[in-house]
Parts: sequence; C-alpha cells; structure tokens
Amino acid sequence: MGRPRPPRTSRPPQPPRRSRSPRASRPPGTISPSRRSVLGAGLTAGLASAGLAACGSGSGSGSGDRESIVVAIVSNPQMQDAISLIDHFTEQHPDIDVRFVSLPENEARAKITASVASGGGEFDVVMISNYETPLWAPNGWLTDLEPYIAKTDGYQPDDFVPTIKDALTVDGSMYSVPFYGESAFLVYREDLFEEAGLVMPAHPSWDDLRSFASTLHDPEGGMSGIALRGLAGWGENLAPMSTVINTFGGCWFDMEWAPSLDSPEVHDAVSMYVDTLRSYGQPGAATSGFGECLTQFSQGNAAMWFDASSMVSGVENPSSSTVVGKTSYALGPTLETPYAGWLYAWSLAIPETSQKKDAAWEFIAWMTHPDYFQLVGEELGWEALPPGSRLSTYEIPEYAELSENYAEPTLDSMENATQENSMTQEVPYDGLQNVVIPEFQDLGTRVGQQFSAAIAGQKSVDEALEQSQGFAESVARTYGWEG
Repeated sequence: MGRPRPPRTSRPPQPPRRSRSPRASRPPGTISPSRRSVLGAGLTAGLASAGLAACGSGSGSGSGDRESIVVAIVSNPQMQDAISLIDHFTEQHPDIDVRFVSLPENEARAKITASVASGGGEFDVVMISNYETPLWAPNGWLTDLEPYIAKTDGYQPDDFVPTIKDALTVDGSMYSVPFYGESAFLVYREDLFEEAGLVMPAHPSWDDLRSFASTLHDPEGGMSGIALRGLAGWGENLAPMSTVINTFGGCWFDMEWAPSLDSPEVHDAVSMYVDTLRSYGQPGAATSGFGECLTQFSQGNAAMWFDASSMVSGVENPSSSTVVGKTSYALGPTLETPYAGWLYAWSLAIPETSQKKDAAWEFIAWMTHPDYFQLVGEELGWEALPPGSRLSTYEIPEYAELSENYAEPTLDSMENATQENSMTQEVPYDGLQNVVIPEFQDLGTRVGQQFSAAIAGQKSVDEALEQSQGFAESVARTYGWEG
C-alpha cells in the first residue's frame, strides 16, 4: 500500500487556484524570475546540443521582400498533412516562406520549451498545448492573439469547442489557438463483441473492460484484449494512467501539496492498469505509445483501445486502417467518477521574441481557420480533418456522415473533461492527465519511467510508487509542503 505519509503540522501557503467551474480560465500562476532563469538556462543547453531538422516550403530561405518564418510542430499525422498542403498557403501569401521544424512529440516539447523559456527566438510559430499556454502567458513568453483574431475575416473564435477555448485563454485573451483538440474515449471492435455475445455499455467501467479483455484476449491468434499506452513519458503513459488514478479517487497532490502517490487509491489504480496490460495487453506494451497502439488497433490486432479521441483520424482512415466499418465507440472507463478522460489541445502560438508576428499570424490563421477544414476534406479526405477544435467541423455534411458513430462521444467527453466530473477530490493544481506546474515535465517523465518499468516486469508496483512518491516530495517542497 506504500509507505505512510509524513505527518504535517500546519497548512502551507497556497498558490492561487482557478475557480472550480467548468468554464473557468484563470491561469494557474506564474513562474518566479529565479525559477524562470533556472528553467531557461537548463533548457538552452539542451537546445544548443540538439540538431534541428527543418523542411521548407520549397522556396528556399527567402530573399528580397519575402519573409521567412520558422514553424516548430509535432510530427503527428495531422501536422504532416498541413506540411503537405503548404503550397495552398504559399499561393495566398507569396511573400511568406514557411520553414518547418517537425519533430517527434518528446523531442518537440523539449526543443520548443528550451527556445521559448530562454528567449532564444529560433521560432516564429510554436506548437504547444493547454499545458504550456497558461504557464507561459503570464511570464510574457507568448503573444496575445486577440488583436490578430479580431481583424481576421471569418475566423469565428466562438466556434472553438468551449472547454478547449477556455483552456487556452488567460485573463480573457487567447494566447494560443487550437489546431486539434481531444479528450479520451474507448474504441472497440463491434464485430468481435457481437460474435462473442458481449455488449459495451455507453459508460463502461474498468471492471467491464477487464472482463471483456479477458474474453477476447487471444495472443495465439494475434489478438490482444486491449491496447493501452506503456511508453514512458508525461505525454505518453501518464496521459491514460493519470485519468485512471483520478477515477479511482486518487490524485498527485492534495490541497496541502502533500504528495499522494503512496495512497491506497493510487496503488489500486496503477496496479489495475499494470495488471491489465500484462495480462491482456499488446506485445511490447512497455514501449508502446500512441502511435504503436494505433497501429495495433487499426491493423486488427487489438479488441479495444482506450486513448485520445483524436485516434479517429487513423482508425477510420481506409487507406491505412483494416478495421474501418468494424468499430464503435464508448466513453472512457470509470470507477468512482461519472467521467474519466482528459482535455488536450495541440495549438499554435507566437513566441513574444518573434520579429515576424504578422507573418506568423497569417500562417496560424490559415492552419486554424474554418476554411482549412474544407481544404483538408477536399484534398486529403474527410476522415483526415483535425478533430475536436471547432464545433462546426461536426456540421460539415461529409464529416457528419463519416463521424456518425464517434462525434457524440467525442464532444461528450470534451464537454465533461473537468475536474468536477473526473476527480473525487479538490486539488491545488489544474489538469487531468497532467499537473499544470512547470516541474511536471521532469516529474512526469520520471514517474512515467517507473510505471513503464512496472509494466515491463522490471520492478513491482510498490517499488515504482515508492520511488515516484520520492520524486513528488521534492516538487511538493517547492510549493510549501514541509513533510
């Protein structure tokens, strides 16, 4: 059950906390100048030592009256689609040359954070999320986008999914705008369920999923009962695992910032997740991230998959998926809460250090404008539309027909991705699949490594949690915990 929590004598000073209303948008606080300097100095070295792989729009580095902007993005499929369509932007803006730095998620996070935190100025547009936006905006690292939004014809900011828009808003202004958004839900093989006489509830529990996985698990036949992320990373295995901790009644820190990773609730949640993967999960589970799980499910090798709702772009793509027409969707599995998902948005922002903000906004507006969704549908197929950012996406006739079986659970999950619906107790931090504090990038990475080791059978859950609790205690002291 983990070691006992150290005694506390008094409640430490509390940082400001966002109101617990579903639509609140107050930032979770600023980083002190000294901590900001340490963060920037530590990350700048990492940026300097790492190579940046850039791909241009095909028009060189720019000359004459042309402006060249550098856009740092994550190399997910939707972003690769944007790169493939860049000639359409260039036709409309022949004076702007776009050069992409496209990197895997973990690398992109590190390099973008290093550049922005240190004021390096390498990038004019950065792809960040609702984790970075409320942390970075109060420190003056990001450009207020409201003046740009206001002068852009047809941009329709009120069309953004409300919870996503709020998550990217600080003191009434958007500092990043969503390219696509997601919560989490469950996809399952409806054909396999029918053959086995199983019925998936609209709101399944983890007990339901374990029972279904046990029935459908057939490793000799190449079928895993369920696919789940095990790859270490605060944006990888901790995304689903944190939502499991939440619905089991656990949390990372209590209202006094006492670390809670040694609580019975967290122990039960992590034990269940680890056992489910080890008993019914995909081969190589400890090194499976989102991409590996997508491959397992879309190639017909898993009966269920709990993950980001953005999965639909891959699962329902007939050019790469073998299970199109065989799937259905349900809300994320729960235990003690009515919902269990997360809220995340890959969004675009302009670092305050950019000297080409007007050109940077022209690119951002193109990539997040309602017109872009029509372009993607017509050029690449309607299943390739970036999901979960705009409500109007689900009103496009072609996409409405295509998304008939997943639009409702997608929007339902996103609407209810709040701490009120997905946690059992109040906490002093924002976030569901993460803790919105600067230290979480390091803390989450360390804890994710411990959990991945438990999934791989390299250590016990008790050992993983004991080590994780120690990491969390170091962070908690920064916020006044004196245990």
